[in-house]
Amino acid sequence: MKRFLSVLPIFAALCLFALPAAAAQMTVTDSLGRSVTIPASPERIIGSGSGALRLITYLQARDRVVAVDSAEQRVPALGVLVSTRPYSIANPQFQDLPVFGEFRGHDNPELIAGLDPRPQVILKVSPLAGPHPDQLTEKTGIPVVGFEYGNLSDKKEEFYGTLRLMGAILGKEERAEALVAFFEGHLAELARRTADIPEDKRPSCYIGGVASRGAHGFTSTEPGYPPFLYTSARNVADIKGEKASAVTQVSKEKLLEWNPDIIFVDISTATAKDEASALNQLASDPALASLTAVKEGKIWSVLPYNSYTINYGSVLANGYFVGKVLYPDRFEDVDPAAKADEIYTFLVGKPVFAEMNEGFSGKVFAPLTPGK
Repeated sequence: MKRFLSVLPIFAALCLFALPAAAAQMTVTDSLGRSVTIPASPERIIGSGSGALRLITYLQARDRVVAVDSAEQRVPALGVLVSTRPYSIANPQFQDLPVFGEFRGHDNPELIAGLDPRPQVILKVSPLAGPHPDQLTEKTGIPVVGFEYGNLSDKKEEFYGTLRLMGAILGKEERAEALVAFFEGHLAELARRTADIPEDKRPSCYIGGVASRGAHGFTSTEPGYPPFLYTSARNVADIKGEKASAVTQVSKEKLLEWNPDIIFVDISTATAKDEASALNQLASDPALASLTAVKEGKIWSVLPYNSYTINYGSVLANGYFVGKVLYPDRFEDVDPAAKADEIYTFLVGKPVFAEMNEGFSGKVFAPLTPGK
């Protein structure tokens, strides 16, 4: 009895010591309204769905990723950069990790269940793509938290909410707030430089070749193209009453009617086959070649920003370049390539503009000649 009584305090102390580890859990409410209990500040994670790995990289938790989806393993088209996604370029190690499923959220429960080391939580963007989170948890035994990706325009608060929730899960609350402040700061800076420009001093403009689940030709545009919104540009395709946030196709007749002063081209169009490339279309189609901006050589390229959903750094970098082209006196002090690298370094940890530009033969943020 004495021996038993003597070990009781030791046993009690050990139990108290173990309690924090056992209690190191948190319950969160995800984008589907589900209450999900997960380990606090998990050290082993996977990011499922378009953009999930990008946000994990922004939050500086890339070292916790134990597997990736097939988007990180894709072979590039001939002559094209491995990736137009800055977070992937900055983190080539992602390509060496095991694959847990197909891209856009089409997770493979069997592959996930067999991962070693085993992830403690699955962070799933666009959670209704692929297996439902409840089904995924049932088959793998791993909790799944759903998020919506948002954007930097009409769904900005959704984006910030995702950064904050993901940051809380990962123990990266301070980094999440730094990210929100970073984006707000750049949006405010672009507005500061452009908001007071009179309407008659704003040249009309058009963005062609906007990517959406792959490269597209010149008639692919975006009425709510973010860099135009941020700089209060006169986007000829921004028609009242039409959905602004979606990539859409416009007719050549409309383009001739609009006849924009300045044309921008999403350089991702260079990855399309010859006849589908905006640059070749501008050279070979007589109607498009008759546009004033084409005849006067006022065509400029911008970074691809729709690659496995929105590349937020490229959106901001494009905003500064668009501003410099449209209002050169307001952006006289801005070097677009240097600004892009400043943005990328903060978001993904490395300056990657030169590597992206090299992948497009040095054509990013440059005047373009149709057909070349």
